[in-house]
Amino acid sequence: MLLLLGMMACAGVSAQGKALHDAACLQCHASLSGGNAYQLYQRSDRKVKTPEGLTKRVKSCALAADVSWNEAQREAVVRYLSDNFYRF
Repeated sequence: MLLLLGMMACAGVSAQGKALHDAACLQCHASLSGGNAYQLYQRSDRKVKTPEGLTKRVKSCALAADVSWNEAQREAVVRYLSDNFYRF
């Protein structure tokens, strides 16, 4: 039962991360990658290689996008990206 509750909580964090990511990041990423915003995460030469690197990149991108995420929101975005693209 606790495992199921934990999985549901993680899914909620990842869903929140997706919503935050999509609202703040997709337009810029699409402009950088010829229209496919998700290509940055799927390319073979991607720059992010560690969980720490992903956290650092999300922080710097949030500054560039001028969003004021709190730590929990940044962590939700990191979780979403890790779960769906990076698989850390």
